[in-house]
Amino acid sequence: MSKTKQLTTASGIPVADNQNSISAGPRGPLLLQDFHLIEKLQHFNRERIPERVVHAKGSGAYGSFTVTHDISAHTKAQLFSAIGKRTEVFVRFSTVGGERGSADTERDPRGFAVRFYTEQGNWDLVGNNTPMFFIKDPIKFPDFVHTQKRDPQTNLKSSGMMFDFWSKAPESLHQVTMLFSSRGTPDGYRHMDGFGSHTFSLINEAGERVFVKWHLRTEQGIKNLSAELAQRLAGSDPDYAQRDLYGAIEHGQFPRWELRAQIATQQELARWETRTGWNPFDLTKVWPHADFPLITVGMLELDRNPANYHAEVEQVAFSPANVVPGMGYSPDKMLQGRLFAYHDAQLYRVGTNHQQLAVNAPRCPVHHQQRDGAMTIYDHGAAPNYENVSEAGTAPLGFGHGDAGWPVTGSAARHDERGTGDDFTQAGNLFRLMPMEEQQHLFENLAGPLSQVSPAILKRQLAHFDRADAAYGAGVRAALEKRGVLID
Repeated sequence: MSKTKQLTTASGIPVADNQNSISAGPRGPLLLQDFHLIEKLQHFNRERIPERVVHAKGSGAYGSFTVTHDISAHTKAQLFSAIGKRTEVFVRFSTVGGERGSADTERDPRGFAVRFYTEQGNWDLVGNNTPMFFIKDPIKFPDFVHTQKRDPQTNLKSSGMMFDFWSKAPESLHQVTMLFSSRGTPDGYRHMDGFGSHTFSLINEAGERVFVKWHLRTEQGIKNLSAELAQRLAGSDPDYAQRDLYGAIEHGQFPRWELRAQIATQQELARWETRTGWNPFDLTKVWPHADFPLITVGMLELDRNPANYHAEVEQVAFSPANVVPGMGYSPDKMLQGRLFAYHDAQLYRVGTNHQQLAVNAPRCPVHHQQRDGAMTIYDHGAAPNYENVSEAGTAPLGFGHGDAGWPVTGSAARHDERGTGDDFTQAGNLFRLMPMEEQQHLFENLAGPLSQVSPAILKRQLAHFDRADAAYGAGVRAALEKRGVLID
C-alpha cells in the first residue's frame, strides 16, 4: 500500500486539519489566523483566469508532425530539413464567438491553432477551419467581434447586430457564405480542415523569399452536422466536440491531418493580381488551387490527451508572431494586426511570464534579458539583465535571419479600399462549387437569422447575395418566404 502524501500549504507547511476551520468555540466565529483556510479560499476565488475574448471554448491535444516531402528549396527552417524529421506539436481547437460555457455545435468558425516545438523555438500556426475571414483591416476587428457577442442592453445574441455589420461590409460575404454552409457546423474537430488563412513567407538559405498559404487536410474526411442535429446536440451534449476528440485519442484512434502549402513568388502574385484584380494579401480572398496548386509537406498526428485541462489547454498561449528562422510574415493587414494583438491578449489573460509555463515553453535553450514580473519561473541567477550594445554596430540586413524584407511603396496614410476591390466573385465561386443540396442548406441556414432582422438590413444583405450570384439571392428569398417573411 502506498503511503499517503502529507497535505501541505502552497509554501510546503504541513496542514494540521483540512476538515475543520479554527473558530472561537465550537460554533465560531472563525479566526483570521487560520492561514490554511484563507489560502484555500483565496486560491479558489482566483482559479479562473479571464476567458479568451474570442476562441474561449476549446479542446487540445499533443502529437507530432513528420516531414514527408522536401521543401528545403523554399525554406531553411530546420523542422523541414529532412524527410522523416519529427517535431512535437500541441493543437488547440475552439469555437470562436461563444463563451466557455457555449455549445461545441453552434454555427461558428472553428479555431485551429498548432504549436510546433522546434529546435529553433516555437512556431505557432494560428488559424481557423476556413481559408478566409470576414474583414481585411484589423481596426474593424473589435467592432466585428462585438456583433458576435451579446447585445449590451438585452444581453442576448442578436442576428440584427451580426447582419447590420455584415450587410454594411460586403467584404464579409465570402466568409458568411462559408459560415452558413454546412461547414459552419462541423462534426467535431476531427472531421474538418485547418488553414493558416493569412499569407506568410518562407525564406531559403540564399535569402530568397516565397509567399505561402498553409492548409491542413483532415485524413478522417470532411463531415458536417445538419442544422437540426447541431441544435439538438447543443441541448443534449454541448461538449460534443470535446468528448469526440478526447475519446478518439483515448481509444487509440489518432486523428491526422496532411500539411500542404500553396507557394508563390512576389512576381507570380503580381501577375495574378493584374489578371484578377484581387489583392493576394487580402484575408477575405483565397488563392484558387488552379492558379496555385497545393504541394504536400508532411503529416500531423495527435496521439496524447493533456493531463490537466487548465494547465495545458486553457493556459496555452499562441501568437502568429511566433515564426522561426526560414519563415516570415507578409503585408496582410489582418496578420500585421494579429502579430501585436495575440501576444498582448496573453500578457493580460495569463500573465507577463506566460511563456515560461510548460505548455508554452520552447523545447530549446532560452536566453534573454527579460526579468522579474509576476509568477516568474526561470532562475536567471546572477546573470545581467541587459545586453551591452555593440560598439561597432550590428550592420542589420532586412528583417534578420537572412530575410531581406520586402519593398514598400505609397504614402503613409489611412487608405480605404472600399469600392476599389471585388468582394463578390469569390463568394459567388464558392456558392457555385456547392452541390444543389448544399446550396439549399445554405439558403435555409441564412433564412433563420435573416428573418429576425430589420427590412433595411435584409435589403442590403440580399443585394450582396444577388451580386455574388442571382441564384444565391433568389434561393435565400425563397427560403425567407417559406418562413412568412414579406420581401419588397
